[in-house]
Amino acid sequence: MLVREVMSAPAITVSTQTLTRQALKMLDEYGITTMPVVDDHGGIIGVVSEADLLRDEVLPDPRARMIPISITEWGPPRRVGDVMSTPALTVSGGTDLVDAVDLMTSTVVKSLPVVDDGRVVGVISRRDVVRLLARRDDVIAAELADLIRSEGADWVVEVTDGVVHVHGPMDQHERRIAEVLAGSVAGVVAVRVTSGGGDRGIARA
Repeated sequence: MLVREVMSAPAITVSTQTLTRQALKMLDEYGITTMPVVDDHGGIIGVVSEADLLRDEVLPDPRARMIPISITEWGPPRRVGDVMSTPALTVSGGTDLVDAVDLMTSTVVKSLPVVDDGRVVGVISRRDVVRLLARRDDVIAAELADLIRSEGADWVVEVTDGVVHVHGPMDQHERRIAEVLAGSVAGVVAVRVTSGGGDRGIARA
């Protein structure tokens, strides 16, 4: 499965001139944790996260301290350009989802801007992948059955915990078609194809 088939689009973005308080409101409004920072042409400049925006935003509470503290003016409002992280880790829409997940789980980033032709076209996040993998088996089976019928085939489909079992393809060509169709369905984690000629085995989606 490719990133473009799972990503959230269009991306919620900000500019370097966006006030940090406004950016915080956007994170809260859209229920996200990170936003790409883009230029006037939609090109990626950096990313701004919850951690970036929260830093130094909360005032100390005098009631929590034995020694009184003085709270003074913090100066002019901060902007996203003052706190964003650069450079941004990105993927393209044609990136294999496996590679995007590996990048998110091997680093501290929770989401990745998706960049095609120099412009931000979406965002792929851990939440997007969780939503994908949480799809019900019956929904996956129904979608795959529709695809199989559209190919004029009459194969039996069973799905258990995201693992698809397709029974019926008779030759190498039909088995390959079954694997490709199953691998295109959101939520499929592995594919087993069997026929009268035997078990093809597990193919990861």
